[in-house]
Amino acid sequence: VFMNYNKTIGKYGETIAADYLINNGYKILDRNFQTRYGEVDIIGVKDDLIIFFEVKSRYTNSFGTPLESVTCHKKGKIVSISSYYIYVNNLYDYNIRYDVIEIIFNHLNDTYKINHLIDAFRTY
Repeated sequence: VFMNYNKTIGKYGETIAADYLINNGYKILDRNFQTRYGEVDIIGVKDDLIIFFEVKSRYTNSFGTPLESVTCHKKGKIVSISSYYIYVNNLYDYNIRYDVIEIIFNHLNDTYKINHLIDAFRTY
């Protein structure tokens, strides 16, 4: 039951993040892009940038902040997937950025806070 609950929160958070991005001038290219290496939640474009978004949704920071849950291993996976995505879609004319979007839900009501961490990590 707990696993499904986390998945539901994650999907809801991704929907909120996608709406937020669209409202802020980003175009969504892909959602839940999967390869054998893993998945990227949202891939978007704005100006000359392709941005790979990792969305982290939480009700509590008891286990650390959402950003802290994006480990070096996870970052490595996202970078690998992004390289593959650029290759498959022939998007070499763009610069790449990696963002993390934290969605912090309020357990008392349906409000939430969005924290968009631009350029959250780099490949080097």
